[in-house]
Amino acid sequence: MNSKVLVAYASKYGATKEIAEKIGQVLKEAGHSVDVLPVDKAANLEPYGAVVLGSAVYIGGWRKGAARFLRANEKALAEKKVWLFSSGPTGRGDPIELVKGWRFPKALQHIADRVQPVDIALFQGAVFAEKLSAIGRWMIKNVKAPLGDFRDWDAITVWAGTIAAKLKNQV
Repeated sequence: MNSKVLVAYASKYGATKEIAEKIGQVLKEAGHSVDVLPVDKAANLEPYGAVVLGSAVYIGGWRKGAARFLRANEKALAEKKVWLFSSGPTGRGDPIELVKGWRFPKALQHIADRVQPVDIALFQGAVFAEKLSAIGRWMIKNVKAPLGDFRDWDAITVWAGTIAAKLKNQV
């Protein structure tokens, strides 16, 4: 198996990008060759034996670029080890409880079922008022989402560590 790993992401304000970079850092520290790229720069999956794909979540859906990447690369991803993650809910507590059991966009679930990812994770995100547009501030206010950085770096590091261990066992 090719041990090179792609960590691809779609991020609007940078919080998901930072999660992807942390995952890439953990994988590199474990000895894996890793590229961390936005989905629109990750065109060729041939060099990679594994892919970690993540997206920021807005109103229950992935960013368009991440959804497009998943759809366009479904066949190639089905032949690789794949991990999927979403970032989005803000607030304290278990991220899955914060979003009432939501784990992955329903509109993409049929593709994920065919790709058969090793794992799907949901991480809390970060929302900063100064980065939001007027419409974004209005949306956050209406859904009463807490502002701030709620990312659980320990949970992200542990999850990335499980990926690194699983990949190391397959090399």
